[in-house]
Amino acid sequence: MATIQQTSQYIRESIQTAFPEPEAGAIAQLVLEHVLQLDRMQLSLAQQQELDPEQETQVQQAVERLKKQEPVQYVLGTAHFYGLDLQVDERVLIPRPETEELVDLVVREHRGLSGLQVLDICTGSGCIPLAIAANLEVDKVYGLELSEGALQVARANARQLKLPAAWLQQDVFEPVLGIASHSLDIITSNPPYVKEQEKALMRTNVLAFEPHLALFVPDEDPLKYYRRIAEIGTALLKKGGRLYFEINEQYGEEVRQLLLQAGFTKARVVQDLFGKDRIVTGEL
Repeated sequence: MATIQQTSQYIRESIQTAFPEPEAGAIAQLVLEHVLQLDRMQLSLAQQQELDPEQETQVQQAVERLKKQEPVQYVLGTAHFYGLDLQVDERVLIPRPETEELVDLVVREHRGLSGLQVLDICTGSGCIPLAIAANLEVDKVYGLELSEGALQVARANARQLKLPAAWLQQDVFEPVLGIASHSLDIITSNPPYVKEQEKALMRTNVLAFEPHLALFVPDEDPLKYYRRIAEIGTALLKKGGRLYFEINEQYGEEVRQLLLQAGFTKARVVQDLFGKDRIVTGEL
């Protein structure tokens, strides 16, 4: 039987064509943490511990999927997001660090308030509303999503985390049902924002495995979701309520202007940790 140290080396060498270093090393770490149910510190202190046959089989199965460039979050069925462990599979986008920054902005700007009513549009795995519910004093959290498969994942995450949420299967371009006018404090959305022409710039493992419905917008109208969600915001947000978008870095100023034209104030563009325009927010 192989030790943890030997198994880590085996994983890295097996997947290096699909995932070059240092990514291969990070993936090996995640696989071993998951299979052995150890945290990072425990794993580092147990490098000479041997895997049992069942654990070795789990590692081998994971490696075979990783060699095909399948994202490690899908292979393991879980993704870490803003302190939460979320179930994920091919029905939902993998939560990204940039989206954690959006949640963090919402949390910082509403800490200390209670009874908050929150809607997340294009909710996918439910990562945004569930992270908000876990970190703020909310009264009601909604997640709106067209895909039934994605909503099944979101519901499972809410149950697992024991967080209250109401899930609405609706098309964002249809009237929103089930939420009273001017009742919300916060609307968030990470809608599809990658232009079709940008496919050529994307990694194979994203294109081959993640749901295109949640990724892409037509080249001829890349702001269609923002325009529509701004309309929803004017109908559902309270006076003083805030809207938060994650955006394509190319369109920060355009989305800011769109919010101003829709009647929002204090609209601003927020850069991510890499200095790219990533969030636009405004107040009704």
